[in-house]
Amino acid sequence: MATLNKMTKKITLLFCLGCCSFVTSCYYDKKDQIYPQVAVSACDTTNITYQAVVAPILNTNCNSCHATAVANKSGAGVILDNYASVKPYITNNSLLNSIVQNGKVSPMPLNAPKMDACTISKIAAWINKGALNN
Repeated sequence: MATLNKMTKKITLLFCLGCCSFVTSCYYDKKDQIYPQVAVSACDTTNITYQAVVAPILNTNCNSCHATAVANKSGAGVILDNYASVKPYITNNSLLNSIVQNGKVSPMPLNAPKMDACTISKIAAWINKGALNN
């Protein structure tokens, strides 16, 4: 019986030591090594111009349907390939509402993923600064 009691104490002691080593084994790990942070690039919305920033965005995301040559066939007559054609959609807020996809107008781009937040922010910044033809 004494041997069994000693053996039980040894097993209990080994179990406790094992638990302690398991609990403290990650104590010195570095948080940034375990959970690396993904670098997030800032979205620069300063100095947004129609020619340098907005027109290329519209060309990439919109003008496969909304260019002069195809707008009456696939783009419901909406033309976005030049400033004069874009301006009315700025004035009535339909351009921004469609790309933000807030339900006020048809979400665009149609049957494609929503533009990323930075791209939308650039267009919104340009509109908020007066949507100049620059």
